[in-house]
Amino acid sequence: MRRCIMTVAVVLAASAATQLPSRCLAQAPVVRIGDPVPRDVRELYDAGCRYLARSQDASGTWQDGNQGPGITGMGLMVLLASGEDPNHGAYRVPVRKAVRHIIRSQNKKTGYFGGDSQQGQSSMYHHGFAMLGLAEAYGVVDERGLWSEEGGGGKGLSIGESLELGVKLAVTSAAGNPTGAWRYMPESRDADTSVSGAVMMGLLGARNAGIEVPDETIDKAIRYFTASTSASGQVGYSGPQGGSDATTSIGSLVLAIARRKDLPQYKQASEFIVKRSLATQQQPQGHTSYTRYYRAQALLQADVDAWRRWNDGLVRELKQKRMPDGSFAVEPGDNGPVVGTCLTLLSVAVNYRFLPIYER
Repeated sequence: MRRCIMTVAVVLAASAATQLPSRCLAQAPVVRIGDPVPRDVRELYDAGCRYLARSQDASGTWQDGNQGPGITGMGLMVLLASGEDPNHGAYRVPVRKAVRHIIRSQNKKTGYFGGDSQQGQSSMYHHGFAMLGLAEAYGVVDERGLWSEEGGGGKGLSIGESLELGVKLAVTSAAGNPTGAWRYMPESRDADTSVSGAVMMGLLGARNAGIEVPDETIDKAIRYFTASTSASGQVGYSGPQGGSDATTSIGSLVLAIARRKDLPQYKQASEFIVKRSLATQQQPQGHTSYTRYYRAQALLQADVDAWRRWNDGLVRELKQKRMPDGSFAVEPGDNGPVVGTCLTLLSVAVNYRFLPIYER
């Protein structure tokens, strides 16, 4: 609740500042919580949130090509990022249903959010996004009555307890991996920067929320990402060779959120992403929505002016891709309309900056 109060205070302060003469704003921060959000962004985002609220099932998740706790985590973040009061606002019920679904999906012995075996080799993606969703809800969602109200079922872990178990699983998994990173399953012995990015963002979100995450785990994973960065700045999928806009954005973002902008690999990767964003069309190659999701965050951390220019083009593009129900047309690499819509909305949620993980 302290985080929520602090956010309200900052928003009120920013609102008051807009009443001052323009010369008094000369020293204002480049990026502030509470900055005005363009109408086009608000219309896209509000319509998307209404779509998610309508399409959420009774269990609290969303049925898509690859449903599970990670998808629920994405949907939860979208609703939290809207700025609506999560405890009394328009999305109070969907938020609480999503939180319960994530916690119920967890193996209470291992802490694993991976879902059942039918979800195959994408399970640690679920674990990472589920952790991140809970981390953004922790301290903001009022848990009183979470399990006693209608749909609660009487008893369940608190958000903090569930998040601590999830962190423990991720830490144990990394400790048993020779690379110090993650692959599809907790017991995997190899790693890739895509899965590792999802897990690292979950861990960094948990650490930001006050959950203890061993420095050793973060440091080893950082070494994995720096070793995967080539001299050109591209971050490879499973080594420094190759790479894509998505994996390079992931590498740049992870180093930024881990507060390692001092590393030369961060400078190389972030400069590569900035140049790519200004020199290419909005449409990424391959996993379109997934790439946008990470590129938006990486650009905000690397270069605010570059992000603003790229974001303006993104919003113009998305206005053409929005469907009548508020979702977005399925892009190459999307597992379904829900996943694509969540990732797309989160790529423009950077405009709001209400999620702690989106702060600069």
